[in-house]
Amino acid sequence: MINLVLWLLVGAAIGWLASIVMRTDERQSGLLNIVVGILGAAVGGFLFGANTINSGAFSLSALIVSFAGALILLAAVNLLRLGRIR
Repeated sequence: MINLVLWLLVGAAIGWLASIVMRTDERQSGLLNIVVGILGAAVGGFLFGANTINSGAFSLSALIVSFAGALILLAAVNLLRLGRIR
């Protein structure tokens, strides 16, 4: 149970930081930040073949890969929505 709560909190923080970097923070709710953080970690794990927060690893490298995946996810969403990356 603690791992689930920690996973959601870290996912929310990663999604929030990625939304600040990509300038989509004003359009995102807290729930969407969690979704972006968790899905971004899945994208990062798939692209880089590394451990992410989704695999239960809470190391610095897992956080960086998860953050990079969240940035890539937000860039792809912006590209599909707006036709350009902000």
